[in-house]
Amino acid sequence: MGARKKISAEKRKEALKTMYFAKLQNVPTSPRKMRLVADMIRGMEVNRALGVLKFSSKEAAARVEKLLRSAIANWEQKNERKAESGELYVTKIFVDGGATLKRMRPAPQGRGYRIRKRSNHVTLFVGSKSNNED
Repeated sequence: MGARKKISAEKRKEALKTMYFAKLQNVPTSPRKMRLVADMIRGMEVNRALGVLKFSSKEAAARVEKLLRSAIANWEQKNERKAESGELYVTKIFVDGGATLKRMRPAPQGRGYRIRKRSNHVTLFVGSKSNNED
């Protein structure tokens, strides 16, 4: 590894130590459906976001709720204290496309229709309101 690359990698690692996040990878849901759930809680206070996710009828909401609880636990672990009500917010959440499984479905007259079974990766950052305004 070159010197410049090593220096930038070290900076990135140091920056990650001050960020509080959780990742969920290879979720067997299309990214489009997951983004609908992610948009519901973006910028919200974590306790309110947990309530929204708990009572959402979307299947992806249960997975995002578990991910949000993990991010909160990561924050508590790094800060060595419990999060107080109104202190933490969902600062960033984004959904990226994952691997796509390609399948064939029988079709009339000897043809085959292609089915794409999509998956996604979700990354969720939590932080205090002062970090949110930066």
